[in-house]
Amino acid sequence: MLNRLVIYAGNVEETARFYEKHFGFTATRLPGDRIVELVAQDGGANLMLHPAAKGQRSGQSIVKLILDVEDVEAFCRRCAENGLEFGALHQADGYVFANAKDPCQNSISVSSRAFRKS
Repeated sequence: MLNRLVIYAGNVEETARFYEKHFGFTATRLPGDRIVELVAQDGGANLMLHPAAKGQRSGQSIVKLILDVEDVEAFCRRCAENGLEFGALHQADGYVFANAKDPCQNSISVSSRAFRKS
C-alpha cells in the first residue's frame, strides 16, 4: 500500500502552504526534523516535503501527482479564486481532469477518474 510520497522542495514552507490551501492537507512538523509531512484528510497518501539539494532542479520529474476531485470544473474554479490556475479541462473515458504545477514546478493533476461510473 502506498502511504507517502516525497517532494523535494526548494521552498518547503511555500509548498506546504500550497497543498494546505488548495488540497486540504494538514502540515505536521517535528522538532529537529527537516521534513514537513502533509497529512491527507481523506485517508489518501501523505506528502513528505524534503528540502531540495542546491543542485536539484525544480520540476525535473517523471511523476505527476493526481488528486481525486469529484467535480473538477467546480474545483478548478474555486482554485482560480485562490490564485491557482489549472489548464484546460480534458474529457477522458468517463472522467475529467486538469493539470497545473505546484510551487516547485512539479506536475499535478485533479481528476474525477476515481468517481467515474463503470
